[in-house]
Amino acid sequence: MKLLIDTHLLLWAAADTLPAGAIHYFSNEDNELFFSPASIWEIIIKKELNRPDFQIDPIKLYRGLLENGYSELYITSRHTLTVASLPQVHKDPFDRILIAQAKTEGLKLLTSDKTVSQYPCTIFVS
Repeated sequence: MKLLIDTHLLLWAAADTLPAGAIHYFSNEDNELFFSPASIWEIIIKKELNRPDFQIDPIKLYRGLLENGYSELYITSRHTLTVASLPQVHKDPFDRILIAQAKTEGLKLLTSDKTVSQYPCTIFVS
């Protein structure tokens, strides 16, 4: 299965603190794991705002993701145009672009956010 990993799950994977419901998605070698530049950007912004849950070096995270076999899913105009068609269930721009990327590319978005999980392209883990 092709999975786009949301920002919090990327952070938890890096810290080795994944929720129990997520571990098998990360450890299943049949799954292809993707990350979005939007997640790296979100981490940079929230780290600069001194959010305690975003205090990771984004450069080290980026390198670690690539070294561990994650694929980067670049943001395209098609993705940004898909945002306009999403229902207003979730207003967070970072989450909305992740949802749009997953929807456009036929991926599942792996998330722990109950609001995001209301979109049909998502898999909720707790």
